[in-house]
Amino acid sequence: MTKGPSRKQIIIFMSMNSAKRVMTQFNAHIANINRLLKGVKSEISADYIHSDNKGIVIMTNKIAIFSDLNIVEKYMKELNDIDLYNIMSLRLPQSKSYLKILGIPYYLEDTNLSVMPDIIKRVIKCIYMFNNIVPASYLWVIKTYPKSDMAII
Repeated sequence: MTKGPSRKQIIIFMSMNSAKRVMTQFNAHIANINRLLKGVKSEISADYIHSDNKGIVIMTNKIAIFSDLNIVEKYMKELNDIDLYNIMSLRLPQSKSYLKILGIPYYLEDTNLSVMPDIIKRVIKCIYMFNNIVPASYLWVIKTYPKSDMAII
C-alpha cells in the first residue's frame, strides 16, 4: 500500500540539474532554511530534503503557511548555483482528485484534426475557476464512443 503525499511537505518544481545541485549541499540548505524560519519566529522547521522526478521536496515538522512558503521560495531563488528561471513553482501538496471534462468536440471545428491535450491545457489556464489547478499527470483525450464526435478529457 502506498501512502499519499503528506501535508508536511513543500514541493519545489525545478529542473533535474538544479535539484541535483541543491541535493549536494542539502545539510547546509536545511540549516539555512531553519535559521530564516526561526528568524521570523515560525513554528515550522525543515527536517530533510529529498529529490524526486519533479524537483525537490522539503519535509517539515508542521504544515507550512503561506509566509513560510515565501521564505523558502526567496531562499531557493537566491542560491547561486540554481537558475532562477528553473524554479517553476513552490507549493504544498494538494489533494489527488480528478476532473472529468465532458461535451468537448473530439475534432477541431471544420477540420479532421482531433483535440490535443496542449490545447486543453491552454484553455483550462484561461478559465478563472481553474486558476490554481496544476495537472498531476498527462491529460488524456478519448472519444466518448467509437462513432461519436464528442471527447472526454
